Amino acid sequence: MTPTIAPPPKLTVCGGTTPPPQWNDYLTRFGYDGFHLRQEWAHVFRTALRHQPRFLWATRGNDIAGVLPLMHVTGPIFGSFLASQPYLNTGGVLADSPEIAARLIDEAVMLADELDVKHLELRHEQHVEHPRLNATSSEKVHMRLPLPTSTDALWDSLKSKVRSQIRKPLNNVELSVEFGQHDQLDSFYHIFCRNMRDLGTPPFSPHLFRLMLEQFPDNAEICTVRFNGTAVASGFLIHGPGTTLIPSASALREYNKTSCNMLMYWHALSRSIERGQQVFDFGRSSVDAGTHKFKKQWGSLEYPAIWQYYGRKGSVTDARPNSGKYDRMIETWKKLPVWVTKLVGPSIVRGIP
Repeated sequence: MTPTIAPPPKLTVCGGTTPPPQWNDYLTRFGYDGFHLRQEWAHVFRTALRHQPRFLWATRGNDIAGVLPLMHVTGPIFGSFLASQPYLNTGGVLADSPEIAARLIDEAVMLADELDVKHLELRHEQHVEHPRLNATSSEKVHMRLPLPTSTDALWDSLKSKVRSQIRKPLNNVELSVEFGQHDQLDSFYHIFCRNMRDLGTPPFSPHLFRLMLEQFPDNAEICTVRFNGTAVASGFLIHGPGTTLIPSASALREYNKTSCNMLMYWHALSRSIERGQQVFDFGRSSVDAGTHKFKKQWGSLEYPAIWQYYGRKGSVTDARPNSGKYDRMIETWKKLPVWVTKLVGPSIVRGIP
């Protein structure tokens, strides 16, 4: 008698405003990529930025076979968008196969139509084939540094010019460095807002950073450099699986001569090595921009950032500060008192995907 072979369980695509219980468990197999899609981020964005989460997932039987978290971003100035993930540099779909990924994007496209958004934005690191994704942005790159196993090895890997830029603040007794969490938040946020104002960019609410500290208590921390007790440089670190990212870092320009920013990054890198991390993620940069050159001097390598879109209304770059549409607004913003930017900025920037 020929044995009967049971057919594989049917693939089912589901959606909702809350994820299934096994959502985070599924993401662990994707390591650092999966970390950006964890359900904790939805709580952060919903609470701090008032984004509305929409979760899509595919199942075979009782097992998840693919996920796509989305945030519905709305604001009075820029309009309505679906993005995965806003604020973060990485997001999009993760699935067991290209076919399952395509099914999830099908659902995301239909949701974009249903919500009548301007566009759907998926922040991929590899190109995903789908007929409805009609635009791509790949002019920026991720800058990531493979970390050695010791700070001595990191020091030896740096060029002499960079070592001298670090040695200067290391030998400056007026500078000190400390790590913390909520106790460092006010200092970090003050420097962050000063830097954002100088760049002509509205700052995020402090609640965004407070919630990240709360949602990732064992993995999020702040590194602060002080000059005679005054906070002059600060960076927000999140230690993901094998990789540390620094989503926000700033220094007061009037203290540039002290090389406090170099000292902050040196200690952030050293901290990552101490925690056994393999990679330090400096974030995205436009090739040959000032930030790109800064990150490259540490030995970081370029990795593709392939943001894919289903565009429905206007250009997918319309809400970007570098689109050219907001140059006059940016110049005006640079002249505002910092306290005004803190008051008004969060309500503006929350509507930018």
